[in-house]
Formats: sequence, C-alpha cells, structure tokens
Amino acid sequence: MTSNTASLIYIVDDDASILKAYRRLLESEGFAVKTFLSAMDYLAAEDPDLPGCLVLDVQMPQLNGIDLQARLLSNLMPRPIVFISGKSDIPTSVKAMKYGAVDFLTKPIARDELIAAVQHALLKDASQRTRQAGADLCRNKFLSLTPRERQVFAHVVKGRLNKQIADDLRIAEKTVKIHRGRMMHKIGVRSVAELVRFAAQTGDTEIAET
Repeated sequence: MTSNTASLIYIVDDDASILKAYRRLLESEGFAVKTFLSAMDYLAAEDPDLPGCLVLDVQMPQLNGIDLQARLLSNLMPRPIVFISGKSDIPTSVKAMKYGAVDFLTKPIARDELIAAVQHALLKDASQRTRQAGADLCRNKFLSLTPRERQVFAHVVKGRLNKQIADDLRIAEKTVKIHRGRMMHKIGVRSVAELVRFAAQTGDTEIAET
C-alpha cells in the first residue's frame, strides 16, 4: 500500500458518484483525498503552499478544467494536474499537456492507470517544492549580503579578477579581498564555480545574471 499522507490529492468533478469512486480507490491505496463538485469550490479552498496534486475533470459547468488550469498557472508553483475526460479530445488534451498537465486520461479509467498518474504527479510536485526550497535558501543568503558584497558578488560571477574589481569599484584590492571572503563565507561557497552554481540555483534572473 502506498503511504502519502503528507500530500493531498484534490479531485474536482461535477459527478458526485465519480468523486466517491475515485476517493475510495485512492484512499484504499493510502492517499489523503479531498473532493470538490466544482472548480469554484476548489478555488475557494485552494492553498498552493500545501503539497499535492489535482485530478481534474475537463467538462464542468461555470468553470471547466482547462480554464481552471489557466488560472492556477499564475501560482508560484502550479499544482500538477491529471486531467480526466469522458471522451477522447485530442485538441483539448494537447492544450492541457502544453500548459503542464502530467497526464490526460479518458474515462473509464483503469485503477492502475489512475494510481500511476497520481504517483507521477506527486513526484513532480515534490520535485518542484524541493527546487523552490533550494532557490529560497539561496535567495535569502544573497539578501544577507551588504550592498558592497553584492557588487563584489556580481563581478566575481562574471569572472573578474580582484584587481579588475578594485579598479571598477575604485577601492583597494585588499578591500576587495575582504569583501569577497565575507561574501563567499555568508553564501557558503569556496570557489568561483560554486558561486556561479549558487547564482543559477536561486532561480532569479537578476541574481543569476548579475
């Protein structure tokens, strides 16, 4: 049995019997599940900070699955979506996958097929959150630097030597060495290569391209 109580599977479908069947199936595999009869109900309860994935029906009144997907794209980390549809609709499935859907399943859906798609979505969500946590940590370290240390950081990442940095900033080379040492200590790196990787890991183009 799969144990994934740390993550939630959100199921949105306007058919109550479908919700009940999928909930029973997934809970029998050890998953924690929440169900919603409409996209609007889901949006009212949505908390993007909570880990999990979304099992989403395509055809629903008021707000359909594709429209809900479009709204969720504005989140920092859009929740991975497994679409379910009552018919094979190639244009819709292509659109859904283009905007990041993990899978597009056509009813009736086999038990193993749904479980595999959900597991894939949860793995994607966990990976996204791990990357984001790393980026947040790097960004916070960067923000701990003084304005002068950030200037030195920018020059070092570009491959400038201490003497060149000193000339550019119009300060003594010895002063550059002091700021450089403090900057690298705060960030926790020991080489220029590590510093460049740090800049890329932040996920912030302003830092990465400083």
